[in-house]
Formats: sequence, C-alpha cells, structure tokens
Amino acid sequence: MKLLTGIVVGALGFALLSAPAVSAAPVSTDVSAMENVSAAAVSRTEMIQRAKSWNPHTAKRIPYSQSKTHGGYRTDCSGYVSMAAKLAKPGATTVNLASSTYTVAINKNDMRMGDLFIDSIGDANSRHVVIFEKWANAQHTAYWAYEQRGGYGTDYRARSYGLGGDQYKARRLKNITG
Repeated sequence: MKLLTGIVVGALGFALLSAPAVSAAPVSTDVSAMENVSAAAVSRTEMIQRAKSWNPHTAKRIPYSQSKTHGGYRTDCSGYVSMAAKLAKPGATTVNLASSTYTVAINKNDMRMGDLFIDSIGDANSRHVVIFEKWANAQHTAYWAYEQRGGYGTDYRARSYGLGGDQYKARRLKNITG
C-alpha cells in the first residue's frame, strides 16, 4: 500500500510540475484600451439642468476640491462635468474626458449646448474643462459656460477658452443626445 501511495503521490507531483502554468489575463489600466465605456444617455437640456443643480454663481454653489465629493462626484471641474453628463461616479478625469473613450473632436464653430472645451495638457492644477451653453455674441468671441473652478466653485459666466491662442479643444460627449 505504501508503494502504491508513493507512486500516486509521485505521479501527481510530476503532473503538477510539468503542467503549463495558468495565468490570469492581464488587466489594463491604459485609458486607450478602455474604448467601450458605457454611460447613460443624456440630452443637451438635461445636461444643462444637471449643471445648474450645483447652484452656479450663487451663495449655494458647491465649493471646488480635487479630493472631496458631492453626490458621489468629485467637486473638481471634471467631476462636475461627469455629474452633468451622467458618467460613472466619482467622475472621469479631464485627460479621460479629452480621450476617444468619452468624447469626439469637433470644430469650435459646431459647438452646441452641452459640448465641452477641454484643456488636457499639463498637471492637475492647469488642466480644465467647461460646459458650453450658448454663444455670448454674434461674433462668437465669447460663450456662456458652466464650470467648477478652483478658488470659487460652481460658476456660470462668459468665457473665451478654446477660441484662439490656447490649448483648449472643442469636444462632444459620445453619450449626449439631441
């Protein structure tokens, strides 16, 4: 019996040692590999209504923070845009919002309510994203935008980011409708 047990144990050990190693599929953290991020559809009107829910340019506005949240979303610019756009909590980063995962490039002359101007260059203190609402004048030299800005919080004001001489790019969310 001891001999039989020794043979079985030896054979099992040999089988385990000579079997091919099994490894889990690699997990990617590269944003470019995550092309199929799904997000709930959001209409242009609904996106603006959601942006207004953080009480821009009032005493009840949400304070800016890169580490705090409100309703599960980061209270920085990209967290705010993610909330308005119905993206997953705690929100995409500015760099992610500028990628083909969430948006497509558009011509600034084609901007419509709910589109974005994004500066994704630099570090967390220099990147920024704003929500375009409408042109402020017939010459298209300024527009009304919703933003979550450092030192202030949720704001609504005329801006000119992306209209020339800066790093802002016009982008359209893939999940926006209308």
